[in-house]
Amino acid sequence: MAECFSQEKDELLIGFCTDGKQWRQKRDFYIKAVLHPDFACLNFPLDFKRAGRNSADLFKELIDLKVISIRQFLNERAFGIYFENDFVLLFKMYGNRSNLILLHENKVIDLLHNKLVADNNLDLDTLDREIDQSKEGFLANGLKSTFPTFGKEITQYIKTFPNPTWDDVQVLLNQLNNPTFYLKTLDFQPVLSLIKEGGEILKTFDDPIEASNNFYYAFTRINVFDKEKDVLTKALLKQKNRCQVYIDKNYQQLSSINTGVKHDEIANIIMANLHAIPERTELIELYDFYRDKPLKIRLKPDYSPQKNAENYYRKSKNEKIEIQKLMENIEAKAQDLTEIDHQIKRIEDIETLKEFRKFQKANQLETSPKSVETVQELFKCFRFEGYEILVGRNAKNNDLLTQRYARKDDLWLHARDVAGSHVVIRKQAGKNFPITVIERAAGLAAYFSKRKSDTLCPVIVTPRKYVRKTRDLGDGQVIVEKEEVIIIEPKL
Repeated sequence: MAECFSQEKDELLIGFCTDGKQWRQKRDFYIKAVLHPDFACLNFPLDFKRAGRNSADLFKELIDLKVISIRQFLNERAFGIYFENDFVLLFKMYGNRSNLILLHENKVIDLLHNKLVADNNLDLDTLDREIDQSKEGFLANGLKSTFPTFGKEITQYIKTFPNPTWDDVQVLLNQLNNPTFYLKTLDFQPVLSLIKEGGEILKTFDDPIEASNNFYYAFTRINVFDKEKDVLTKALLKQKNRCQVYIDKNYQQLSSINTGVKHDEIANIIMANLHAIPERTELIELYDFYRDKPLKIRLKPDYSPQKNAENYYRKSKNEKIEIQKLMENIEAKAQDLTEIDHQIKRIEDIETLKEFRKFQKANQLETSPKSVETVQELFKCFRFEGYEILVGRNAKNNDLLTQRYARKDDLWLHARDVAGSHVVIRKQAGKNFPITVIERAAGLAAYFSKRKSDTLCPVIVTPRKYVRKTRDLGDGQVIVEKEEVIIIEPKL
């Protein structure tokens, strides 16, 4: 024995080689024992590359020991590999109680499955079961007691005979002792059988090792491969749906910008009516010569009419930048959609688990139930003028955003005196927050609050370091120690 290790629960791989060839990485013969509670099987791979991590050496006492003999125990689903120095590795293939047991001088010294505590008392001398399998024994004791190792499938086959005779049993025994191996499906599961009857035959084999390998691969394909493909495909479809929702939202924003009154048009209307705008006016109705109808325009009362026009021209410039960003975002997500469709098609065409795992690794698509969610998955995310704006989804999610993800120098916003989402603007090193970015985030804070339908909404703006939470507060509730308030129109 050259090596013996496990890198997956309930599985053991043993590599054998001719004496003096232990230095070679490839062994002459491998046995892979798969002893899951719902599936016990032996696989004999031609080659096996051991993983660099999550791999543990087992039964170290056997390394470099020579194999003396193999013993199949009589009328028992167990066989032993006998090594020099009086060591035995017992393969106990008992369905959901299967185990590998290491013995020295007929005493158990190690188990693969320690939970099967009864195996600690196993005695090799008691494993052989002498049974009278003569005609007299058959007539006296019946089929089940005479041939207990026939198993359920063969027993059911014999029951199809009206009254099975000794001659019927002899014909069956001759077939079993000179077997053809049938890989079949029975109740939608792969079965390796020595009889042709029952189930749908997929393949036939004369070589038992080839038959066992194909049985293992068939079971793996149905119970592992197809399941893993299904999990990854569902994850990609979910990702595809998120991309499509993101694209649709960006198109909606574009549509609202394109169908509404442009900021530069408002600025031009103001400039054409400078003489008609009184000082300290907040709202005025002017003639919209673009649409030939009156237009209500909101003004900053502290600004002169010309300064208000300049403010709308500046907003127009930002509006064009926003349109460009929206188009870039749509194009990027459209490329992601194309790539996801390509990956789903590739997965559908993959036929082996090995090829599937290789594809997963190459495309960094490994799935894990404990995978960490990204900021983009946890919160609503917006980008404006190069700044990232994060919006909480609900009360608990607000706490997660503010308490764990927001940094002390990030800017924190919330609609004042009403329930709503926490909003965070990520700080950029060495830069002050532009007023346009603050206004954009404030508009989101107002939109994702109970004041969504109001014309104007007061929004708290403060650095995250002035926001704290005490244990007596409920989900999403915080204390703001220092704040400024801006009045803003709710806007998505």
